Amino acid sequence: MLVIGLTGGIATGKSSVAKLLKAKQIQIVDADVLARVVVQPGTKALKKIVKEFGTEILLQDGNLDRKKLGEVVFNDEEKRKKLNAIVHPAVRWAILQRVMRLWMNSEKYCVIDVPLLIESGLWRWMGQVIVVYSLRASSSSADIQLQRLMNRDNSTREEALSRINAQIPIAEKVAYADYVIDNSGTPQELSAHVDAYVEKLEKEIGWLWVIGWLIPFISLFSAIWLLSIRRFFGKNPAKAKALADKAK
Repeated sequence: MLVIGLTGGIATGKSSVAKLLKAKQIQIVDADVLARVVVQPGTKALKKIVKEFGTEILLQDGNLDRKKLGEVVFNDEEKRKKLNAIVHPAVRWAILQRVMRLWMNSEKYCVIDVPLLIESGLWRWMGQVIVVYSLRASSSSADIQLQRLMNRDNSTREEALSRINAQIPIAEKVAYADYVIDNSGTPQELSAHVDAYVEKLEKEIGWLWVIGWLIPFISLFSAIWLLSIRRFFGKNPAKAKALADKAK
């Protein structure tokens, strides 16, 4: 089974692409959703968070008070690192479990939707990386992107800035892409780009997934080969430069 990483930048349309892929019956593993699941009441991650930050970061019903926790770690890099050290491994484990279930269900491929796919280093573990790119988003002012994020997430200016600063520029992310989906046009054009990608994907996979399912050794060898290539040759600066020149 091919594991595909999907990422983008602020206001590039990654979520729209994920919805279009899901409409084509492609399995989507949403890292943001799993990040909420792994800190539900009773989970190991939530217990570790409470141990580290105290019970004041809990709501009365025992759920995590995300706003309160955000206030605690917002201006404290050391605390933020401690929080990430708890949550990120739990999310990675949840992603792996979900991928294994999909593989057992004989899926040809699945898409892992991760906003910080590149920044977290998870791109190295993907068989393929898709970056959603928008000339509009890359060329729009920082204030416009900031306002869009604040409106979308109902967040404060400081929270939105923190999220923006956590991401590398979209033009740099493109260097890690195996496939770039352009969202600079209309919704209809975006849908056509997604259709073209899925058609290309089907042709590339063909019957190889059946062989890999019947002979697990071949599947394992293919995975090791792909990850080795990803680790040593996964970045393509020329691709980023081409899109940067296009945006000028």
